[in-house]
Amino acid sequence: MNDLRADTPFAHVPIEIIISVGRARPLVRDLLRLGRDAILPLDRRVEDPVELYVGDRLIARGELTELEGEQAGQLAVRLTEITGPWEGM
Repeated sequence: MNDLRADTPFAHVPIEIIISVGRARPLVRDLLRLGRDAILPLDRRVEDPVELYVGDRLIARGELTELEGEQAGQLAVRLTEITGPWEGM
């Protein structure tokens, strides 16, 4: 990342990034039948990349990983692809 961008007034504004692991498209009747311990299949496999969104804009893809040390057990994402107009900046 270019160091000049870190000096902009927006550099310290937090944003929310949504991590999408997959989608499900059940029928409403099937959704109404779901209960504890029900399994809702997704359209992705465990090894497939996750997608990172800011709002509805895809910004990157990555793989889920587990942090180590003091944060052991916490999920994180290792970026594997940056998408969008800022790619390579």
